[in-house]
Amino acid sequence: MADALHTVHAGVTSPVRFETHPDRYRHWQLSFPAEYGGAVARLAMNVKEDGGGDYVLKLNSYDLGVDIELADALQRIRFEHPAVKALVITSAKDRIFSSGANIYMLGGSTHAFKVNFCKFTNETRLYLEEMSAESGVSSVAALNGTASGGGYELALACDSIVLQDDGSSAVSLPEAPLLAVLPGTGGLTRLVDKRKVRRDLADVFSTLAEGIRGKRAVAWNLVDESPSRSQFDAVVKTRAEAFVAASKRKAHAPIVLAPLEANRSDNGAEYKYVSLVLDRAARTATLTVRAPGAGQPATPDELAKAGADAWILRAFRELDDALLDLRFNQPDIGVIALKTEGDPAAVLAVDAFLHAHREDPLVREVTLLVRRVLKRLDLSAKTFFALVEPGSCFAGTLLELALASDRVYMLDDDGVALQTSKLNAGAYPMSNGLSRLESRFLREPSRVARVLERTEPFDTKQALDEGLVTFAPDDLDWEDEIRIAFEERASYSPDALTGMEASLRFAGPETLETKIFGRLTAWQNWIFQRPNAVGQRGALTLYGSPERPEFDFRRT
Repeated sequence: MADALHTVHAGVTSPVRFETHPDRYRHWQLSFPAEYGGAVARLAMNVKEDGGGDYVLKLNSYDLGVDIELADALQRIRFEHPAVKALVITSAKDRIFSSGANIYMLGGSTHAFKVNFCKFTNETRLYLEEMSAESGVSSVAALNGTASGGGYELALACDSIVLQDDGSSAVSLPEAPLLAVLPGTGGLTRLVDKRKVRRDLADVFSTLAEGIRGKRAVAWNLVDESPSRSQFDAVVKTRAEAFVAASKRKAHAPIVLAPLEANRSDNGAEYKYVSLVLDRAARTATLTVRAPGAGQPATPDELAKAGADAWILRAFRELDDALLDLRFNQPDIGVIALKTEGDPAAVLAVDAFLHAHREDPLVREVTLLVRRVLKRLDLSAKTFFALVEPGSCFAGTLLELALASDRVYMLDDDGVALQTSKLNAGAYPMSNGLSRLESRFLREPSRVARVLERTEPFDTKQALDEGLVTFAPDDLDWEDEIRIAFEERASYSPDALTGMEASLRFAGPETLETKIFGRLTAWQNWIFQRPNAVGQRGALTLYGSPERPEFDFRRT
């Protein structure tokens, strides 16, 4: 993993892989202390200093490899350890929790890698918050040492923050004064929106490189408690036990998340239910999701027995892996053709099962995973054009792929159709809190109910009339229109398209999530390219050297 990460930073094409396992963790220690009877998971950060390639991961600073392990651990707690009702995140090192994202890693990374790194880290933080809100697993950040930058941002994603008061441990967001960038994983937004820190106090805090300790950190609501070193463990234990007592998580059969076993080549990747085919010359790709075969689970017990091989779980884990591959390993691929193949009735049967048993804890966890993967698609800085052709199965859950796309092209042919299921009514909300149908029809909300009430498939004319598709070429024009659309889109500035797509995808209400990602796409993306940060005399470039940065002090 370290070698792959290093070469991506250097702009070489060695791929990053996102699958791992607790047996292979280098930076985290996942345990289930006996004193809690299996109801509490403990994640201790113990970053290997030599785990980052050509930079040293000192003071529990982290890179993408550290975050990949954290994301994996959270996923496994949800599926493989259903008895867990609280999570303690701490450090295995004395007097240091985490110094945040490794500065030398950021300084040596490509711009695209920096932004995608921040985005992946943001998604992982949000999954931690979702685990509390939706799965009943609340978290305690047990800061047994200083938490700076991204280290404090990880703490902010937890439900409770306990900071050891030992005379030196502090919390800080030093990015603006030290590096001329922003806390890139939602720090400022969580500070004022989530913890509701007063604006003037947040202003002071965000410009104090040394941070704030002890009682003042509590008074400003930067942390919840700051006990002495001798009382620290007892306070953390009390908070974890309180979360266990308050949890509404119901036990389900554990599901072991087996490896995906993708067959990879220079031209893409082939999974069991997903195909990714790259056209590097055209800067495009085709991403296809296949419908399930026969024999899919029809009861929660059957789902538990099928485990990670159940279509709904495996297909969306595969899709998630393919989306991450596109983000990190295929920066030149700009336009994605989203396709589906198979029997729509098979997809609708799975949807009917998921809806009928939506209160079952395992079914709920699987549905939440699908929701997270669809959000990953929403937040990917690629153009997505859905192509509805003969043999497609854009139905129910797979219809969400079309609704998430920037455009939908549907062949004007009698053998082509779209179909909704009850899951399109809100089982998979976007970052704005709305379903994709609600986001699509903000101007005419009555269309949502009308579309959902229909139990029959929509043919091309009906889909076009109802606003479910963008264009409906006939078979004479199909190939030319699709070719021209893809060639045109691939010729545009990726910077302009990234900003345009992110602005258009999240219409409607603002939420913590849309603020975080909107600011990441716009402000952090922009700041990461400014000479004050990354120029020859920029603060990020010169960090760790005896030289002082030189700023252009004109404000835009």
